[in-house]
Amino acid sequence: MRLMISVLLAIAGLLSPLHANAESADVEARIRNVDVNGLSLTLEDGKTYAVPEEFNFEGLEAGVNVIVFYTEVDGKRVVDDLEIIQ
Repeated sequence: MRLMISVLLAIAGLLSPLHANAESADVEARIRNVDVNGLSLTLEDGKTYAVPEEFNFEGLEAGVNVIVFYTEVDGKRVVDDLEIIQ
């Protein structure tokens, strides 16, 4: 019985939609552009990161070093958390 439950859990994990569509990661870089109206950040590597509507842009401007924790969903990087590096 334990073996059957283990196999079913393993199969469920492989078939999970989150497994195929989302990938969590982080990146440390300098901000190139902050688009408050477009709800996005562009880092020095040229990649753009979408932020949620309730995101606090306080202290963020071009030239600030940050660590961005994000999830990639359908090829779009969405910020989960952000830390300013002093």
